[in-house]
This record gives sequence, structure tokens and C-alpha cells, in this order.
Amino acid sequence: MATLLDYCSLVRSKNAGPFTLTFDFMCHDQHTYEALTNAGILNRALFAGLFNTSENGILVVNHPRALAVKVSLPRPSVQGDQHDSDCYAGQQYAPLMELQLPELP
Repeated sequence: MATLLDYCSLVRSKNAGPFTLTFDFMCHDQHTYEALTNAGILNRALFAGLFNTSENGILVVNHPRALAVKVSLPRPSVQGDQHDSDCYAGQQYAPLMELQLPELP
């Protein structure tokens, strides 16, 4: 099995305002971008399960010209709230690094 780092040169999470997390997946090349998007693994159900939120609030956008996928979802806590464990959302991508993907064709 492969991991996201086999497909992507950059995997990151960050704030998209105080109420939204965003994830960026930037692929190595056209081949890996097409393999990642065709596999359909980066979907709303995956992020809803990992971050305990409704699929309705999740946006998945493929950017073919940038060879990237962007996923945005509501933050579990408002940025800076006393229950916010990652104020800048820079570590929220960590659970995705264990994700098992199909080997590249």
C-alpha cells in the first residue's frame, strides 16, 4: 500500500478563518494527481469520520491545473477557544498520514 507522501509533495492543514480548517494536497505530477483523484479517497465521508463532523459542511475541490486537492471543513472548536488544541490548525493533517492508498498504477 502507498501513503499520501507517495502521491503528494505537500500535505498541510491550516486555518481558513476562525471557524474553518483547510487541507491542501499537492501532487508530484499529473500522473499522481489523476491517480489520487480517480481513487476518490479524499472525500467528504473520510473527513467527516476523522474529524467527527457532518459531511454537509465539507467542501472538496479538485484543482487540476495546480495538481492539487483542497478540503475545507468546520473547525471542531473556534480558533482560540479554551478547547482549541491547535490554534493555527497546523497539525490537523497528522491522522491522514497513516491513510493507506492504492499503489500508483
